[in-house]
Amino acid sequence: MTTPGGAAPAAVGGTAVVPGPTHRPRRRLGGWRAVLAPYGFVAPALVLLAMFGLLPILVAAGVSLTDLDIKGLGQPETIEFIGLGNYERLFSDPDFWRALGTTAYFVVIGVPTIIAVSLAIAVALNVSRSRFFRALRAFYFLPAITAIVAISLIWGYLYNSQFGLLNQLLGTLGLGPVGWLSDPGTARLSVALVAVWRATGLNTIIFLAALQSVPREYLEAAALDGASRWTTFWRVTFPLLRFALFFVTVTTLIGWLQFFDEPYVLTQGGPVGATTSISLFIFKNGFSLNQFGYASAGSIVLFVIIAAVTALQLRMRRSDDD
Repeated sequence: MTTPGGAAPAAVGGTAVVPGPTHRPRRRLGGWRAVLAPYGFVAPALVLLAMFGLLPILVAAGVSLTDLDIKGLGQPETIEFIGLGNYERLFSDPDFWRALGTTAYFVVIGVPTIIAVSLAIAVALNVSRSRFFRALRAFYFLPAITAIVAISLIWGYLYNSQFGLLNQLLGTLGLGPVGWLSDPGTARLSVALVAVWRATGLNTIIFLAALQSVPREYLEAAALDGASRWTTFWRVTFPLLRFALFFVTVTTLIGWLQFFDEPYVLTQGGPVGATTSISLFIFKNGFSLNQFGYASAGSIVLFVIIAAVTALQLRMRRSDDD
């Protein structure tokens, strides 16, 4: 008799002993190969990150130390190194501080509003999984995949002070027309509302996915204990949404610090600079005034602000986990 491995059984004390199947030892990477093997898998991603993430930052940092303008692009010998001159000019520029204050306004208005509205819509859509509610999910997500130019043009017609739909509705109530985009007092809020409407859909989907991942056993246990829906949400469901809430908060805050599309298309930063964010300020100085060194200094300052805010949020998140 032979074993499955092809070896004949051995007799020990008159009893046949069948050896087990033979296994070849796995070949392991040794030394430096074992250390470098994981990096080989992430090398393509690291190369792309370096090319399209780190390299532009380094180039912008270098350009911010020069007086590069449109003439210097064709004649590099005319570019002069001015050190921190652009930063000194930036921090003494009242337009920069006004753009910074406008960006802070957009952040304070936009971030909490988007989070609250998105979470409320997600909770409402999580009530049922019928075809109607699935269609509503697609409806709320449409603004997130629609071209920003098309969205801004449509809202521009709605906001029009002469024939816009909003002013026509106010006219039926006997109220006078409102300069939604022409009055500095209302322009910033009007632009912010468009951005809130556009960004709500994506964050709603994220919250909805987090809500559907909450174990049903927790909700059933709370119901058996006599907890109301409101108590169940705040004591059971909401704490389990902390990872989704953290992700939405970080990404939304970064997006609003770089707020550019809606102000550029709707108002071009007006009226009288009321909707000029930091990103739009950088764009105007770089591509309208051709002051690339000065614009690069503004982009580096914006990068530092975003990095500092993100690091603070990560630190707060770790402290909560501890």
